[in-house]
Amino acid sequence: MFNFLHLNRKPIPTFEVLGTDMHCHLVPGVDDGANNVEKSLACMRSLAALGFKQLYITPHFQYPRYDNNEEEIQARYAELKRQAEQAGIPLTLRGVAGEYRIDDKFAARVEGNRFLRISDKYVLVELSLHQPRMGVAEAIYSLQEKGCEVILAHPERYPYMSLNSQLFEQLKNQDVYFQVNILSLTGFYGDRAKWMGYNLIKRGWVEFLGSDTHNEIYIQAMVQASHDRKLRKLLDKCEFMNGKL
Repeated sequence: MFNFLHLNRKPIPTFEVLGTDMHCHLVPGVDDGANNVEKSLACMRSLAALGFKQLYITPHFQYPRYDNNEEEIQARYAELKRQAEQAGIPLTLRGVAGEYRIDDKFAARVEGNRFLRISDKYVLVELSLHQPRMGVAEAIYSLQEKGCEVILAHPERYPYMSLNSQLFEQLKNQDVYFQVNILSLTGFYGDRAKWMGYNLIKRGWVEFLGSDTHNEIYIQAMVQASHDRKLRKLLDKCEFMNGKL
């Protein structure tokens, strides 16, 4: 358990302008996010203090590391939601979706149309953080053919892709939405991710921001981010689609 007494600064409701956090890992015990209900609830309470009003939770679906199935995730989410309501967490849980890695099982998943969606329409997908994969645009197009709208998670964090990557251009031409991690914009993932995040936004290619909260370490970084002047100025002048979810 943690609280703001252990932080150097108190949270500012900086993210009220976004309203909805659409990327986090707070279904307990299913991936590399919160590992028990108490930590999940503490993170949610903190996100509310930072200004968020609504939350979509997006556990990893990644073979073979996190070979989750939708039914179990939905059951665990329902229990978490029950406990959050019982605890009086001032945050509306809008639903559980997934962060789907484009991996060796992705084609079969598309064929069976087995996706938990954000706002019943968006599928959040991610790529490997270590190496490129062939056929990404084609895999996403096959998903779009199923009637899904696709959001690419944290494009700023893929070290093998440059700002002028042909794949970025192709995906934007395919009407793929981009979601940048809030903490990328404060240097949490390093200078390169920060530079890429701001420049993707400057290019007009970023529709969503997400906290990607996993645990209390991320929350502490989010509290620090709530004081970041450059980030607060960005939120004041840029409109993102979080509020439409």
